[in-house]
Amino acid sequence: MRTADRRERVLQLLRRRADWTVAALASEVAVSRRTILRDLDGLRESGFELATFSGPGGGVRLNPTSVLITSQLRTDEVVALILSVAIARAAGTVPFAAEADGALAKIEQALPAARADELRACTERILVGEPSAGSAPATMIDPNLVGAFEAAFVATRLLAFSYRAHSGRTTQRLVEPHGLLVRPPHWYVIGWDTAKHAPRLFRADRINDPVPTDQSFTARPRDLVTRACPDARPAISSAASGGE
Repeated sequence: MRTADRRERVLQLLRRRADWTVAALASEVAVSRRTILRDLDGLRESGFELATFSGPGGGVRLNPTSVLITSQLRTDEVVALILSVAIARAAGTVPFAAEADGALAKIEQALPAARADELRACTERILVGEPSAGSAPATMIDPNLVGAFEAAFVATRLLAFSYRAHSGRTTQRLVEPHGLLVRPPHWYVIGWDTAKHAPRLFRADRINDPVPTDQSFTARPRDLVTRACPDARPAISSAASGGE
C-alpha cells in the first residue's frame, strides 16, 4: 500500500472511532507500530490535530473539527500562501489579491489553533510604506524566503543568508527576523543585524539562501519594527489575522 493511501486509511479509522491505540491501528493497517507513528507525524504536518494519551499501546485521537488542507498542500505551503497574499495586498499592485482572502480563510481554518496564532503574530509584523522612488527594478526573489522568515520568526531563531549590496558585494548575514516591509515595488526583511548591533532593512531580492539557524534570540518589542521604518503603517491584515 502506498504511503498516501495508507494514511488515508488511518484517517478513516480515526474518524470512525475515538478509542484507537497505536498498536490497534498498526494491526488494522498491517504495518509496524513505528510506521504508524511516522504516519501520524505525517498527518500532523498536513494540518490534522491528533491528540495522544498514555495507556496500554499508546492512544491516539483525531480532533473531529480537524480537516485536511488538501492531499497535496503542506502546512508550511499554506503559511507561504497566506504571507504572500498579505505582502501582495500591502503592495497594492495586485488587484485580485484581496479576492484570495475568502479562499485563504477557508484554508486557514484547517490549521491547528496554535499554528494559526503563530501565523497571526507573523502577519501583524507586515508593514507598508511609501513607494521606493528611483530604485533599481526588483529582480527574482528566493522562493524559500517567506517560509524561512516565518519559521525563524515563530521559533525566535536567527536567520542566516547571503546578501548582495547595492555595490554588488556579497556578504554573509546573521539576523534576528522581526518584520516585513513593503515599499512598492520592493519589499524588505526588517531585522536586527547581529554584526552591526542595529536594526537594518534587507531588500528581499538581494537575499539568497535564507536558512533558520539553531541559534535563538530574545524577541524584541514590536516598536523595533516601527523605529526601523517610522513612515510605515500596518499592512491590511491577511485572512489568517482575521481581517479588518
